[in-house]
Amino acid sequence: MSRPRSDTLPIDEILPRLLAVLAERSAAVLQVPPGAGKTTRVPLALLDQPWLRGRRVLMLEPRRLAARAAARFMAAQLGEPVGHTVGYRMRLDTRVSEATRIEVVTEGVLTRLLQDDPELGAYGAVVFDEFHERSLQADLGLVLVREAQQALREELRILVMSATLDAGPVARLLDDAPLISSAGRSYPVEARYRPGRGDPVARVAAVVREALAAQTGSLLVFLPGGGEIRRVVRALADALPAEAYLAPLYGDLDQAAQDAALVPAPPGRRKVVLATAIAETSLTIEGVRVVVDAGLERRAAFDPVSGMTRLLTRRVSRAAAEQRLGRAGRLEPGVCYRLWAEEEQGRLAAFSGAEILDADLSGLALELAQWGVSDPSELRWLDPPPAPAWEAATALLRELGALDGQGRISAHGRELLSLGQPPRLGHMLLRGRGWGLGRLAAEMAALLGARDPLARLGHADLGARLQALRHDRRDGALRPLRRQADALARSTGRGRDLAPILPEPQAIGLLLAQAYPDRVALRRPGRVPRYQLANGRGAVLSEDDPLAQEPCLVAAALDGNPREARIFLAAPLALETVAEHFGDVIERHESIVWDEREQAVKARRQRRYRALVLEDAPLSAPNPEAVLAALLRGVRAAGLQALPWDEGCRQWRARVALLSTLEPEHWPAMDDQV
Repeated sequence: MSRPRSDTLPIDEILPRLLAVLAERSAAVLQVPPGAGKTTRVPLALLDQPWLRGRRVLMLEPRRLAARAAARFMAAQLGEPVGHTVGYRMRLDTRVSEATRIEVVTEGVLTRLLQDDPELGAYGAVVFDEFHERSLQADLGLVLVREAQQALREELRILVMSATLDAGPVARLLDDAPLISSAGRSYPVEARYRPGRGDPVARVAAVVREALAAQTGSLLVFLPGGGEIRRVVRALADALPAEAYLAPLYGDLDQAAQDAALVPAPPGRRKVVLATAIAETSLTIEGVRVVVDAGLERRAAFDPVSGMTRLLTRRVSRAAAEQRLGRAGRLEPGVCYRLWAEEEQGRLAAFSGAEILDADLSGLALELAQWGVSDPSELRWLDPPPAPAWEAATALLRELGALDGQGRISAHGRELLSLGQPPRLGHMLLRGRGWGLGRLAAEMAALLGARDPLARLGHADLGARLQALRHDRRDGALRPLRRQADALARSTGRGRDLAPILPEPQAIGLLLAQAYPDRVALRRPGRVPRYQLANGRGAVLSEDDPLAQEPCLVAAALDGNPREARIFLAAPLALETVAEHFGDVIERHESIVWDEREQAVKARRQRRYRALVLEDAPLSAPNPEAVLAALLRGVRAAGLQALPWDEGCRQWRARVALLSTLEPEHWPAMDDQV
């Protein structure tokens, strides 16, 4: 099958060698610089290879935007619509047909395909693109595909591709697979350093204005997250030249807004693309010859002790910084403004760390349980899952009923996997379906799965966000969430005719507690709304938050501060609801102890949900022997002076003590050693 060619790309020079290696070997590692054409040239070149035997090529892209763009570009090269020879699969969006030979998929889809068919019988090659990002799902996918290749399909080809990758460990994992590289092609880019202090958003806005005045062409601006992008949009809204316009680009935008950032600027106009790391690789944004790099990225860090994930803003690696700089030289000579000092460049980490080392591993543990693996050491990893995070993940899955006591996947766990959601949200969806709350659970899952698009509300109330999701038709960021809620409601449609077990205001907290049973929280005494979480950690709300006076709530999003986390998203929960729906884990305690402060025996009964004391009352009829034992323990610890001696008793004791020294055989000792 002949493939139409456009202009020659650097990858074309090494394609013959790559194809020759894959004709003889079952795995290879391809390392070429950005802009070489690997993402779109390589899959098309594989289609004619005899070893493929009519099977499909499966290419993993770590980002949805890049997956769609790659599929569209390859289809355009063939003069076909997406879904014919080239298609894509991602959650809630699939364009494939019987004629499809190349499937570009996102990460969750790869594991679904593997779980459904471990042999991957329909595919002759699996390509891991942009593997340097080292996402959790990419690491898992490579491990599982490699095991499938070794155990079931020796002829299955594995190709790992990257622009900036520490390729040695990957090649060793693939039994010393050949490493193929090329010099690539790019135009010279001048790096200009703009160190400074203060608000990074204000500094970025100032450098953008400088670049617009001094340079020609469109700009690509790298910022750590959507919040910073929105702030820069506000800072630049009234400070742009007439020919320039802003184009945000980040994961939570709807597809139309993302596509608008990728198309070339109209004649006579200049585009300022404000992007997260989503634009580092795979995508060529036409017309860009200037990059402004804040030098920051946002990564999630999971704390297995608290069970919470904290978003950290940190410096990018040298490899990522070079990727970003190279974006200015894809089409012509360019300029890159870096918001740090030149001497800091050499002190950056060489590569970004693997996500598996910092992530919540509950989804990975559930996938491995379905694969039949309860101990991750049974598999070969580039970086094995850390033991504390693995133990926290399996403990959560057991609490959700997804694993049994031996670590095997349960029927409930298999149903969770079928939803394609994180285990917490999947559990909430299934509980909602069974309680006649399926639609509400779907809306909540759509909101909780996104990076709070309604943070501008300035408070933590999830109920208010649900109302906005349903009724605010002007907010473009909510449109994809409404579509996702519709799809989730359809996927969990059984039980939709059941009557809700609770009215919505109470049901929100109950459903949230299904997803986050460890984050049920009780308010501590005092003016400041401080809470104790069921996992034993502390948390706090803003004093003016509408939820600040709630005695009990469920915290869905916190900043992960190990001392006292700030609550960003929550819903009220009635204590009687906790008692009714978590009765199987509520423990009853009777305590008869010596109270050192009051110098007395205290007998109390408590009901506890994990670290939370739901009820604390005096024990009406304590066991006399237990009271005596507690009294003796307290007196031994505090000394006899803890007893309520009056003056007469003390004089009597002194007289008996004197007689004991004179006639010890007739009088008991009365010293403190008794």
